[in-house]
Amino acid sequence: MKISVIISTYNSPKWLEKVLWGYACQSLKGFEIVIADDGSGDKTKKLINQFRNEAGFLIRHVWHEDKGFRKWNIVNKAIAEATGSYLIFTDGDCVPHSRLLETHLQFAEKGRFLSGGYCKLPMKTSLAISKENIFSGDIFSVNWLRKNGFSFTPKWLKILALKWGINGFLDKVTPAAKTFNGNNSSCFREDAIAINGFDNRILYGGGDREFGYRLEHLGILPKVIRYSTICLHLDHARGYKSKEIREKNMAMIEATRVNKTVKTDFGIEQIIES
Repeated sequence: MKISVIISTYNSPKWLEKVLWGYACQSLKGFEIVIADDGSGDKTKKLINQFRNEAGFLIRHVWHEDKGFRKWNIVNKAIAEATGSYLIFTDGDCVPHSRLLETHLQFAEKGRFLSGGYCKLPMKTSLAISKENIFSGDIFSVNWLRKNGFSFTPKWLKILALKWGINGFLDKVTPAAKTFNGNNSSCFREDAIAINGFDNRILYGGGDREFGYRLEHLGILPKVIRYSTICLHLDHARGYKSKEIREKNMAMIEATRVNKTVKTDFGIEQIIES
């Protein structure tokens, strides 16, 4: 089963470079990367071209003009161009564990989508991560994280679960909501197409969760693998957040839940037609 990894990005080439290094050392081979680029400049394009020459996997660069936050529009374009039958969604600020793809494929199941996890890092630790640290696996060592600015926190359990072999147990007992998380979740491409992808109207905050609700309304149920597959979320500013936008998003998401909506009228089909 061929995997397409859809990575969303916007003008963060330094972070995207670290993420691509993470995919260059995956235990699973034979996948493609589809970068959903929400209007980045030439530095991102140059980085992607460099990785095309060096990486052992296919990289597609799906881009549109910068007209503000239009993440879900470009992610929908990436879904349309993806050639894999199974899609893993993540962001250009999330460095994957070396077995992330292998684990998603291991748990992939018809009638299910997978809800993976992440561990958010402080800026000091994010900046400290190098190519060598990623390829050695040091960044998934709590000792390395502690020495580089990530002080003790209960979030360490997300890192230690795999090492201690308690990830399966924690996946079952975690009280976290079984939502679709755009930084580390996956589903079959045919299911994403069936619900017409993501809702293009939704701005920052909740578009991935709304997508997951519609998958559930289709009959595709969540499976939690938050402790079995992990990525490290690099720190960054979020200047596009606002109370007004969040309220509008929440209203649309609630309408999806109440109306049991399956297929959005503002998704992949509308992007292709425009």
